[in-house]
Amino acid sequence: MDLLNSLRVFVRVVDSSSFTAAAQALDLSTAQVSRLVADLEQHVQARLLQRTTRRLGLTDAGERFLLRGRQILEDMDVATAEARGAHLKPSGRLRVHSMNALGVLITPLIARYSELYPDVVFELTLSQRNPDLLEEGHDVVISIAQELADSQFVAQVIGQIYSVPCASREYLQRHGVPSNPAALNEHRCLRMLDPLYSDQWLFHDEQGEHCVIPGKTFQCNVAESMVKASEAGMGISLLPFYSATQPVSEGRLVRLLPAYRPRERNVYAVYPSRSFLDAKVRTWVDFLKAELPRLFAEHEAVMNDPRHWA
Repeated sequence: MDLLNSLRVFVRVVDSSSFTAAAQALDLSTAQVSRLVADLEQHVQARLLQRTTRRLGLTDAGERFLLRGRQILEDMDVATAEARGAHLKPSGRLRVHSMNALGVLITPLIARYSELYPDVVFELTLSQRNPDLLEEGHDVVISIAQELADSQFVAQVIGQIYSVPCASREYLQRHGVPSNPAALNEHRCLRMLDPLYSDQWLFHDEQGEHCVIPGKTFQCNVAESMVKASEAGMGISLLPFYSATQPVSEGRLVRLLPAYRPRERNVYAVYPSRSFLDAKVRTWVDFLKAELPRLFAEHEAVMNDPRHWA
């Protein structure tokens, strides 16, 4: 039994004061309308209408049921309109997850997006893992990987990132400047404990790929802490280029081996489905696709400035 449809028919019968008039308005037969009202009465176990050959009247139970029924139909109409509007106008809560350092980097973009779409309430969660999108209730997960495994989710590439080896000038004065990746084996290399970082540092140039295995001298899973360790002269660290931009531009760190570039990884926006895509998800992903590469380019310009190289 379609309870909601039967309720709509019942309300129309009352408003029309006639089964026949209600049937004409709903493009149904009079017998169908009569059957739907009877099914509704059977469902609620109460007579709702008093029927005579001349008129229809509501029972006491019918009057109470009509009052509640109208409110239910109004609430359903409002909910339906809001749901349909969600595909047209960005509004409501937008739940986004990102890796720590990248999430901090995109916060100014969130501010600019919020100026464009003030009806969207942003909820940003940061951690050092890729969460389960559905189980944890995120609308969009910003993920970093060389490539993603096949899944039922939609994944759009919104940028590329890479890492750079950095050290403090004080450390380099004491230990010298490495001239190639192999020379890093003679240095104290600090290791990121992160799913995105393997135990090997892989660099490439026109001669091919070069592998460095950092020792277990200092290990950390947060880029900001690794920056501090490098600034303190503990050794050479491999940092996401956007995490290294500020300490490098301010002279607290310098970039090493600019002729050798570690392997790039993609940044993805992952969300559940293209079908009936919510406007806030669609506009946020489109905004990131346009603005994140520009933001990356600003940071990359600093890293490619020879004044910041050792």
